[in-house]
Amino acid sequence: MVRVLIVIVVLLIAVLAGFTWVTLHWAYSEGERAGYVQKLSLKGWMCKTWEGEMAMVTMPGTVSEKFTFTVRDPAVVTKLNANMGKRMDLHYEQHRFLPSSCFGETEYFVTDAHATE
Repeated sequence: MVRVLIVIVVLLIAVLAGFTWVTLHWAYSEGERAGYVQKLSLKGWMCKTWEGEMAMVTMPGTVSEKFTFTVRDPAVVTKLNANMGKRMDLHYEQHRFLPSSCFGETEYFVTDAHATE
């Protein structure tokens, strides 16, 4: 009985680890967004992640749409901080169904950034 319980627990842990690996390494979608990065901060109680917000404006005078994102790469954080307030293109990957907010508060992970001004 104890042996069966141990096997079940080990299998559950293996399935959870495999699911986490798949959700982190397989992108549901990817693309580019352009706008002005207006916020980038290190957030979290236990798991600190870089969380940002970009205002996307299609035409001057229109209401901007906000794009919230997570950054995991320190080199990308450096690029974003150096170009804060400038128009930027962000390349992102969308990772759905992450099992914990320790990987990021959003499902959009920025992998590269370029200033366009």
